[in-house]
Amino acid sequence: MLQPISAGIVGSIAGFATSFALVIAGLQAVGATDAQASSGLLILCVTVGLASIGFALVYRIPISIAWSTPGAALLVAAGQNHANFAAAVGAFIVCGALIILCGLWPALGRLMTSIPKAIASAMLAGILFPICLAPVTAMFDYPLLALPIILAWLIILRLAPRWAVPSAMLVAAIVIAVSAGGGWMQKAELAPQLAFVLPVFDPAVIVSLGLPLFIVTMAGQNVPGFVVMSTFGYETPARPVLVGTGVASVGGAIFGGHAINLAAITAAIMASPEADPDKSRRWIATLSAGVLYLLLGLGAGVATALVAASPPILIIAVAGLAVVGALVTSITGALEEPPHRIAAIATFLVTASGLTIAGIGSAFWGLVVGAIFMLWLGWGSRSTAENPEPAP
Repeated sequence: MLQPISAGIVGSIAGFATSFALVIAGLQAVGATDAQASSGLLILCVTVGLASIGFALVYRIPISIAWSTPGAALLVAAGQNHANFAAAVGAFIVCGALIILCGLWPALGRLMTSIPKAIASAMLAGILFPICLAPVTAMFDYPLLALPIILAWLIILRLAPRWAVPSAMLVAAIVIAVSAGGGWMQKAELAPQLAFVLPVFDPAVIVSLGLPLFIVTMAGQNVPGFVVMSTFGYETPARPVLVGTGVASVGGAIFGGHAINLAAITAAIMASPEADPDKSRRWIATLSAGVLYLLLGLGAGVATALVAASPPILIIAVAGLAVVGALVTSITGALEEPPHRIAAIATFLVTASGLTIAGIGSAFWGLVVGAIFMLWLGWGSRSTAENPEPAP
C-alpha cells in the first residue's frame, strides 16, 4: 500500500513543482490579475485532483490527470498579443468544448491524431523556444539571482534528473524570498479564493489562442498520455477521459484555468512497476496524487504572491528550465521524418517569430504555413528530403 501512495506523492509534487510557475506566468501574460492567476492555479489543482480521484475509483487503473503544460507555455508565448483575460477565458472554454467533441465524435479525434507529427511537434517547439531562451537572458539581467537556480538545476540533473526542476524551483523560491524581503508575504492571500471571470468570445482570440491550445493539449499531452498507458498494458477508456477532462476544463475556465488532460510524464511514474509490482494496485498512486493536488491547491495564493515578487524574466527562466526536455522532444519529433523537415522548420520559424496577422498569433500561422509547405512539397514525397538542396 505504501509504495503506490508514495509514487502518487512523488508524481503530484513533481508535476506541480515543475510547472506551477509557468501556469501563473502564462495566465498573467494573457491579462490575468494576481487574484485571477491564483484562482486559475487553484481551480486547476481542484479539477486535476477530482478527476484523478474519480477516474481511479471508477476504473481502477492509474489514469493520471494533469494541467496542460504545453498550453501554459502557449499562453506565455501569446501574451504579447492578448491582454484581455476575459477573451482568453472564452478561448479556454472553446478549447474544452473541442476536447469534449473529440470524445463524443471519434472522427474528430482521428483527425487530430492525423495531424502530421512533424507539424505539431514543430509548432510546440516554436512555442517553447522563446521560453527556453529566458535562462540565458536572466543570466545577463539578474546574474546573482539566476546563477544559483541554474547551478542547482544542472547539479541535480546529473544526480537525480527527475528532481532537477523541483530543486531549481525550490532554490528560486528561496532566492526570491530573500531578495524581496518579507513584504511579498503581506500581499499573499493565504486563504484559497476563486475569482469568477465572465468570458468574452472574441473570434480572433479563439483562432489564435483557443485552437492552438486545443491542438497542443491534444497532441502534446492527451495523445502521449494514451501511448504511455498502453505501453504499461492499460486500455484507457478514451471517451470518458476526453469528455470528463473537457467538461472539467470548461467548468474550470470560468475561474481562470486553461485546460486539463491526460498526463504523460507523471503517468510514467504512476503506471509503471515503480508504483507497484502488482499492476492491479497502481490506481492507488493516482488516487493519492489526486488527494495531494487538492491540498496543493490551498497554497495557490502563496505561490502567486511569490511569483509576483520576482522579476518576470526570472520566473520565465525557471519555466524555461522546466520545458527544456519538452523542447528537445518536440524538435526531435519535428525533424524525425526527412520528407517533412523543411515544412517542420517553416512551422517552427513562423511560430517562434511571434508575428501577429489580423489579430491572430503566430502559433496558428505556423500551422498554416507548415501545412502549405507540406502540401506544396508533396505530403508523402521523399524526394525533397532526400535531396533538399540543388546538386552542386
